[in-house]
This record gives sequence, C-alpha cells and structure tokens, in this order.
Amino acid sequence: MDREWNDNQPIYRQLRDRVVAMILDGVLKEGDPLPSVRNVAADQRINPLTVLKSYQELVDEELVEKRRGLGMFVKTGARNLLLKAERRKFLSEEWPRIHANIQRLGLTHEDLLNGAGHRPKSKTKDEER
Repeated sequence: MDREWNDNQPIYRQLRDRVVAMILDGVLKEGDPLPSVRNVAADQRINPLTVLKSYQELVDEELVEKRRGLGMFVKTGARNLLLKAERRKFLSEEWPRIHANIQRLGLTHEDLLNGAGHRPKSKTKDEER
C-alpha cells in the first residue's frame, strides 16, 4: 500500500478505498485475510484506531467479515458487489462528464479506439480499388 495520504478526505476513508481497489484488482481475493490492524498501522505509520475504523466500514458494507480470533477476511461475492457499485458510480458520476467532453471535441468512435492504442484495420488490396 502507498504511504502517501492526501488532505481531501480522512485517512480511514483513503485506507478503505485502497482495500477496495486491492479487491477490485484481484490483489485481495474472496476468502483472503486482510493485513492485520497492527501491521497496517505500523507500515503506514498511522493510528491503529484509524485502521480499525476503515476496516469496520468494510464490515458495515458487507465486503469483509470478522472471524473471532482469526482476523478479517474478504467475503464471498465482495468483488462482484464492488464491481456493480463502481460501474453504477462511473455511469452516473464520471461518464456524463466524459461523454460531454467527447461531444465537445467532436471525437468519433474511431478516434476513441485509435486513441486507446488500437490500430484501424488496414485495407485489403480489393478494398483499396
């Protein structure tokens, strides 16, 4: 995990978001244990209560479960739940701005595909005639 924190939101929320990203990216898989509160606090040089608060948010969101005496684990279905929520958030919050920018710039589907590193199909000799 990155040790850099920004001032835009509380550290516990940033830590929660980092764990969510790790689940979405497959770094933490369903059934995997989360790093211990003590280890994260020591590694990140933050208060253990801050780590606990971020982990508790994940429990409240039903992404993580506590196992008494064992720690916290990623719940089955957590990644799918996150994907659904992140897709909904992207489509409602980010996509309208992106779409407006695409329209404003007059970009075509081909422009977008080429800009994403795709190459247009080369024409065959028959198509060139």
